[in-house]
Amino acid sequence: MRRGRRRAGAGGPARRRRRCPVRYLLNTEPGPLQGRVLAFAHRGADPTRENTMGAFRRAVALGYRYLEIDVRTAACGTLVVFHDESLDRVTDGSGKLREKTWDELSRLRVGPAGRAGDADARLVRFEDLLTAWDDVHLNVDLKDAESVAEFVRIVEEHQAHDRVLVASFHDARRRRTVQRFTRPVASSAGWASTALFVFLGPLGLTRALAGRAADVDCLQVPVKQGPVRVVTPGFLRRCHRAGLQVHVWVVDDPVEMHRLLDMGVDGLMTDDAEALAAVMRERSLWPQRGAETPEDAAEDAEDAAEDAGEAGDVGGP
Repeated sequence: MRRGRRRAGAGGPARRRRRCPVRYLLNTEPGPLQGRVLAFAHRGADPTRENTMGAFRRAVALGYRYLEIDVRTAACGTLVVFHDESLDRVTDGSGKLREKTWDELSRLRVGPAGRAGDADARLVRFEDLLTAWDDVHLNVDLKDAESVAEFVRIVEEHQAHDRVLVASFHDARRRRTVQRFTRPVASSAGWASTALFVFLGPLGLTRALAGRAADVDCLQVPVKQGPVRVVTPGFLRRCHRAGLQVHVWVVDDPVEMHRLLDMGVDGLMTDDAEALAAVMRERSLWPQRGAETPEDAAEDAEDAAEDAGEAGDVGGP
């Protein structure tokens, strides 16, 4: 069996920095996840119906406590969990999501043809996902500028500041979102700030770069960006010295998962939720949330079908 801890000197969860602490990153807090690597189910745990309640329920049933999601704004202002600008790739609809109302979107299904009657394959409103579990954390990629105000409103209304992380490729959008909250929330650096760590860090400018990322908690990066290898031992050391965690996306190969865990990353995001759960279990790091029994999962599926049916009937935010 592989060891559960990283090798000495590989880092560990980044130390909390000067600003007010947030509790989203549970590996920095006293508790069962303290000092552990965080596992994220990327868009849930069913690639054939990504970003649906069915995919999220499956991830939670497997033991995931962190879900990586994307949100976009519908024509009526509803915040919808969805990655693409267009509906064409993953749904039985077409056109741009921002041009549809929630009433129209709620009638669509995600996944292969033949799932028309599958309530778990419906699109999900962000607010419905946020309130589905009180111990599940959401890594939220804000895909459009219009989503900022509604996202903040929902999190504030449910006082869910400790359960969300604000992510965006755009540093300005992320910063604008974080500044609107009445309490601190976690956030990850946009690509411009991340690129500075990747390309200028080796030049010995880590101290200057730390100021650029003073208001973020982590960098969420791919293993490679084109020909450039992003995640290296040196990159991890620089980030950890700056008080930043490093979460890597999207890793589906178990061998690569083990390599990155041995290197000292703080989190992994995957499209293969079963594979990552197996790797983490092999290292005595699983589950991160109490895994459900088959009976619990069946009951959840039943509840999901009822909830989705009600949402479709209402047809509004």
